Amino acid sequence: MTERGPSLSAEHGRSAVQARALLRGALAAGLSLGSVAVLVVVLWISSPDPDSSPGEAFHAAAGLWLLAHGAELIRTETLTGAPAPVGVVPLLLTALTVWLVHRAARDVMEPEEGRGAPSAQGAFALVTGGYLLVGTAVALYARGSSLSARPLSLLFPGALVVAGAAAAGVWTASGRPLGPPPSWAPVRLHEAMARSRFARRAEAVGRSAAAGVAVLLGGGALVAAAALVFHAEPVQESFLRLSGDWAGRCAVLLLALALVPNAAVWGAAYGLGPGLALGTASTATPLAFTGAPSLPDFPLLAALPAQGSGTPLNWAVVAVPVTAAVTVAWFTVRRAAPARGEREEAWSLRETALTTALAAAGCAIGAALLAAAAGGPLGTHALARFGPVWWLTGAAALVWTAALAVPVALLLRAWRLRGRTPAEAEAAEAADVAPDGTDKARKPAEGERRKAWRTWWPRRGARPEEPGTEAAPVSVPRPAGPRPADADDEFEAYDFLPIDPWQAKAPSAPATPTESAVPPAGPAPATGPEPAGPAAPLGPAGHGTSS
Repeated sequence: MTERGPSLSAEHGRSAVQARALLRGALAAGLSLGSVAVLVVVLWISSPDPDSSPGEAFHAAAGLWLLAHGAELIRTETLTGAPAPVGVVPLLLTALTVWLVHRAARDVMEPEEGRGAPSAQGAFALVTGGYLLVGTAVALYARGSSLSARPLSLLFPGALVVAGAAAAGVWTASGRPLGPPPSWAPVRLHEAMARSRFARRAEAVGRSAAAGVAVLLGGGALVAAAALVFHAEPVQESFLRLSGDWAGRCAVLLLALALVPNAAVWGAAYGLGPGLALGTASTATPLAFTGAPSLPDFPLLAALPAQGSGTPLNWAVVAVPVTAAVTVAWFTVRRAAPARGEREEAWSLRETALTTALAAAGCAIGAALLAAAAGGPLGTHALARFGPVWWLTGAAALVWTAALAVPVALLLRAWRLRGRTPAEAEAAEAADVAPDGTDKARKPAEGERRKAWRTWWPRRGARPEEPGTEAAPVSVPRPAGPRPADADDEFEAYDFLPIDPWQAKAPSAPATPTESAVPPAGPAPATGPEPAGPAAPLGPAGHGTSS
């Protein structure tokens, strides 16, 4: 099926590529929906006394799949008879959906043998369109059931989640480029993005912000795990009380696993300070647990702290945002001031502080988005608001990371750019190593001159090759250490000549080795009879050393 015959025209080949991209999007939706449907149907089959038909089980699977995309469901079968919203999204199912769409868009951009690949815009549109076609059919199927989705929530954030995942897949397949800004953007933004420095700064901001969000999630997961261990007895009682058969307990366990990422976000929001809204009249923060919550019986909710003022154990969760801020600073400084031996240039204080502040803002945006996805309504009255408040969580993350990460980044930069002691500097000079750890024989840093090597030319007089000067050469001892690459070849002519013991000693004052090795500069003497005088000492071949 992947081979293309020689009779296939270019137009047909383009149509086949587009159909393949559309099919990849629909296949990603089918895999995601099938995963949820298999779990629901298996639990329905294994139930000892199911009180619903197979059609209702499939409707429940369709509603749960739509909920994984961020759509808000309406539950009609309630105790009071009034419809109740369900807006808490199981983030584990959302992660599965996003990964499948991302992989589909990324694989479409890779050309197969004998076929090309669509453009980036075409791949994004076709994969998104194929996925949304299946999503539209599922939404129409679930319409009118006990779990139906609000129409507006299918567009926002349901369709937006799919489009964002497809765009991320296309961007990854294209090499993660930073494309030009839109035409309506200011000229200064176009000029800034055209420079390579902008790409490096943007990459540093993205990496630092992602690292900060990851640390927040990891710290929140540790907070949730510690709460479950500390409240192990009420958690176990809640788990056993919800169902008496193993099929029902498996269903509760699977639902709790699907909400584990939500619990990590709840723990991060609790550590940041705003805490969790447990209804319209109750809030849990590290400082205090106020109000009377009306919570359903669920194992994850049984691990909440006790009501009343917080204890030092509750206050210890501030280590989560502090660690996230230090992580943001560290990832920024790794690019702002590289380690010795890898350092070409260090960013200025202003650039380091600005990049760290932008990374803190990115971390705050990520925390706000996760808080918005991890919470939502569970009812109409007391549980109309459940989970962290997204704007409070984002504001707290911005304050924590910006207030701590910027000064920590500046301190880390100063520490990584610290100088050496005089003894270490002398040892580095003797070993021909620059103070920043680089080899002097290699290309020096920009704007720096070679100061460690002192020229062997004397202070008096000028170099013989300079025009208009006639200075007699003077012997100067050669400095210790390896010779630089820019030294002249005439250096060897000024070295000392060896004097063997068998050489005769002249009756007059012997000439210096330099004077005997190199004739003085100036016009050649006129030819004539040699003046009388003492004989010059003979060398091993019978020639005078002055010749």
